[in-house]
Amino acid sequence: MSDTPVKQQSTAAFYGQAVASFAVALAATAVGIFQLDADPWVRGFLGIAVLYLVTSAFTLAKVIRDRQEAGQIVSRVDQARLEKLLAEHDPFEKL
Repeated sequence: MSDTPVKQQSTAAFYGQAVASFAVALAATAVGIFQLDADPWVRGFLGIAVLYLVTSAFTLAKVIRDRQEAGQIVSRVDQARLEKLLAEHDPFEKL
């Protein structure tokens, strides 16, 4: 049976770029809402909407990742079962 672990790790540069991109986008949106020539309640509504979009995006990304990881686990279990059956099978055994 194969005991090779599934290792999918991004580089530090990719992680840093993703964090920096998120921070810049969130800061630019916050500045844009703050500088908007509108009533405070409109700016507050837009701020809450942005925060809700951010939390929804994080939740969606987590759900997608969890579903992908669950699929990999099921695939590895099926592969292990198949390898066990093949290892136990003797093609020269008399039926």
